[in-house]
Amino acid sequence: MLEDLYRQILCELGEDTEREGLRKTPERAAKAMSYLTRGYSQSVEEVLNGAIFEEPYEDMVIVRDIEFFSLCEHHILPFFGKAHVAYLPHGKIVGISKLARLVDVFARRLQVQERMTVQIATALEQALHPRGVAVVVEARHFCMMARGVEKQNSLVTTSEMRGHFRQDRATREELLDLLRMNRSV
Repeated sequence: MLEDLYRQILCELGEDTEREGLRKTPERAAKAMSYLTRGYSQSVEEVLNGAIFEEPYEDMVIVRDIEFFSLCEHHILPFFGKAHVAYLPHGKIVGISKLARLVDVFARRLQVQERMTVQIATALEQALHPRGVAVVVEARHFCMMARGVEKQNSLVTTSEMRGHFRQDRATREELLDLLRMNRSV
């Protein structure tokens, strides 16, 4: 079905879908779109997959620089960047690789950065019931870089702070200071 739609798009653009370079393009484009939007077929429960553990640890957990790419729902053009996910445990922790997978569940959908940021925070909050959750997303949007205003160096930053990260200025500042640190490990 998607393959036929891509073939139609190419024809509408004035292309010959039977020429050598385009013969398999509708098939490849359909596979690429399915891959880029696979988040629709994933659930948070499936991705966390039992990797939530009882643990008395109560200090901040941060996974920063989680690379992602997504598709802007307004233009179906890529946006890409890094997500930083933090939480203050309340008796439960999650396997750290699962935080990266959680980002991908929501990034791999037609999306707006603002909603994606909130969805990641909501999912983590519902899964762990932590004392606080913070998500900061920094991204470059191809829809802004290659069309419209054509600003290639613009960076969009969104954040969602909940619990102690919202209520306690010192906790929020500690997180932001840690995110500003440029570390090489």
